[in-house]
Amino acid sequence: MKQCEGVLGTEEQAAKLNAVIEESKSTPGCLMHILQEAQAIYGYLPLPVQKTIAEGLNISLSEVYGVATFYSQFSLKPKGKYKISVCLGTACYVKGSDKILQEVEKELGIKVGECTEDGLFSIDSCRCVGACGLAPVMMINEDVHGRLKPEMVKGILDSYRREEQ
Repeated sequence: MKQCEGVLGTEEQAAKLNAVIEESKSTPGCLMHILQEAQAIYGYLPLPVQKTIAEGLNISLSEVYGVATFYSQFSLKPKGKYKISVCLGTACYVKGSDKILQEVEKELGIKVGECTEDGLFSIDSCRCVGACGLAPVMMINEDVHGRLKPEMVKGILDSYRREEQ
């Protein structure tokens, strides 16, 4: 089977992906499972990984790409070690989550869907995290930060930066 050409990864990652494809390809409807495993291996689904999956399953790249772009759980771009998600659901938005998001973007120098150059942070938005009583809410990985004000963003991000030192 062809290796993932052009992917910034290891031979071990490519071997894991190839093993997942080999184990799963005879199971009907295995594409979702393989994409989930590939994203777990690489952290996202770059084009070379999608090509490897398409070739391994003997399906078109457009079919793999179509599934990868249809479901929001999949990412075609790398994510940071700390995945920031700012809730833009009604309760959060009414209480100013748009300003929280603007402050996060300003503080990190990136926009929604992007990752910082050092790979530390990435930003996304979501519609609801189920913590409406804490609105506005931002999640960083599994940590919930609620009742936010824009001036709190820098301190929160700095606490994650300090963890890296």
